[in-house]
Amino acid sequence: MKEELDKIFESFEDNRVFQDKHFLQSNYRPEEIPHRGEQIKQIASMLAPVLRGEKTSNLFLYGKTGTGKTLSVMYVKDELLRRVKAERGFKLRIEYLNCKLKKVSDTEYRILAELIKKLGHEVPNTGLPTETVYNKFIEIVDAEKQFIVLILDEIDQTVKKISSDFLYNLTRINSELSKTQICVVGISNDLTFLEGLDPRVRSSLSEEEIVFPPYNAIQLQEILKSRSEKAFKKGVIEEGVIAKCAAFAAREHGDARRALDLLRIAGELAERDGSKKILIKHIDESNTKIERDKILDVIKSEPRQFQYVLHSIIHLHESNPGVPLFTGDVYNHYQGVCTRNKSEILTQRRVSDIIQEFDMLGIINVRVISKGRGGRMREIRLAISKNILEKAKKIVEESLTYR
Repeated sequence: MKEELDKIFESFEDNRVFQDKHFLQSNYRPEEIPHRGEQIKQIASMLAPVLRGEKTSNLFLYGKTGTGKTLSVMYVKDELLRRVKAERGFKLRIEYLNCKLKKVSDTEYRILAELIKKLGHEVPNTGLPTETVYNKFIEIVDAEKQFIVLILDEIDQTVKKISSDFLYNLTRINSELSKTQICVVGISNDLTFLEGLDPRVRSSLSEEEIVFPPYNAIQLQEILKSRSEKAFKKGVIEEGVIAKCAAFAAREHGDARRALDLLRIAGELAERDGSKKILIKHIDESNTKIERDKILDVIKSEPRQFQYVLHSIIHLHESNPGVPLFTGDVYNHYQGVCTRNKSEILTQRRVSDIIQEFDMLGIINVRVISKGRGGRMREIRLAISKNILEKAKKIVEESLTYR
């Protein structure tokens, strides 16, 4: 065994593919952001008044995953901080928070605690009334004359897991401050997110909006070519690899992040094969792997109520393989799951919304069947492939308090 491991490690020491993998990773921030110049100029124009210590409108950026929203706003953030001068008589702080992080977005308390931490202070992780933490946040931000821009990434997750009240309070907080002004920049991957908000929240949150369109296949090829020249050794990419990689990602809503992940994982697969080149087959294998991992990540990150619904679908599917399910069947089983777990039971309409979300994510397939005068029914079939069903089942079962 030792000799076999030595061979594996030696083959990786003699790296034939990568020059610097960092250029393909999501935390890499390029000096120039191609095909997003117009959006960057719009963000800069809207936030520029902070350089004079003036409050700007709250800003909302939305578009599909991997369309450059976060990258663009962070680029503007860096430029603003580079230009602001201390002698202007006010302090500028720009803080970024990813609301999708599980330990951050679960409760209003945790979001406030994380914001307080970013401002250099601490509160206990639990134990205080939320109102006390909110008042502490106000006290900290209003302790000196300053302007604060809060960039809340994946802001829709906050509403999904808590409520829109937190956003409303945050956007109206300036009325409670005497020295400080706060501007909120919200980022969402959900293009319909704003439509579901309470009108009063929507009007206070999204005073300005910028839409980020998907990248097309040609644009993705340019991005991949630029990054690959720095990430890989010369001549290791087979002709057609970048074009196919871009085509896969363009089909998935023009997701540049997915394109870069596809290329990086293809390089890793080539290394494991001992190949001197990244071949077309490595892109195909990479695509299969990402599809599998994406579904499991989505299931793992969903709130407990979502997992109860999915558990019901999986259980009914396995109990009667090949037999179509309907929303009523799922809801009846879901009620039992909630009762046994001593959890709140959502309305059938809300469970229907969750089922629709699973359909959009590709976890299930929903087909509407007309029953004539009897109305319409939604037929549900599980779309998770057999090779990942057991892993998905294990994830949802971990959310149950009973077995």
